[in-house]
Amino acid sequence: MEFDEVIRRRRMVRGYDPTRPVPPELVDKIVRHGLRAPSAGFSQGWSFLVLTAPEDRELFWSVTASARGDAGGWLRRMSTAPLIVVAFSNKSVYLDRYAQPDKGWTDRDEARWPVPYWDVDTGFAALLMHLTAVNEGLASCFIGLPADRVPDVKAAFGVPGEFSPVGALTVGYRGTDKRSPSLKRGHRPVDDVVHHGRWASAVQG
Repeated sequence: MEFDEVIRRRRMVRGYDPTRPVPPELVDKIVRHGLRAPSAGFSQGWSFLVLTAPEDRELFWSVTASARGDAGGWLRRMSTAPLIVVAFSNKSVYLDRYAQPDKGWTDRDEARWPVPYWDVDTGFAALLMHLTAVNEGLASCFIGLPADRVPDVKAAFGVPGEFSPVGALTVGYRGTDKRSPSLKRGHRPVDDVVHHGRWASAVQG
């Protein structure tokens, strides 16, 4: 598929065909493409929990779903995804990397970072996985984890303490889906969000 077509087709799809598992070679391709994402200092402070076994996927939903509402049945449809990839970032990897001689922030001071690049870079990786799924004729959706359920998720899957979940990517062949009502908002006009040269003042006077 041409890249322009991948971008045009990209959607957050919340319904999957539960009878069609994602072939192992595609699971591997999706994950490996994510590892091609950029990262500050080539730190690569990310890890990914890949869930394909039914019991593992059921465990994931059981420890996260109790805090979610399911208006419109989106959660029921989402839980039919045959593949879940949970993306985790590791801040300490970045602080250690930038304390090395070629970077020189030996104090490991988190205040030096204008934004949490460990989360940004992990999001980049998840986006590459999402786009790879679209390119392979699959559907996917990126969702956050309820904050109060994060300790339960980490405990359920033996995640080390230094890792924090950035979100989860559900992947599968498209099934019964329902367009998000949020799409009625439409895309914001380009002129409202793109500023060439400098930020144009909203008030001229």
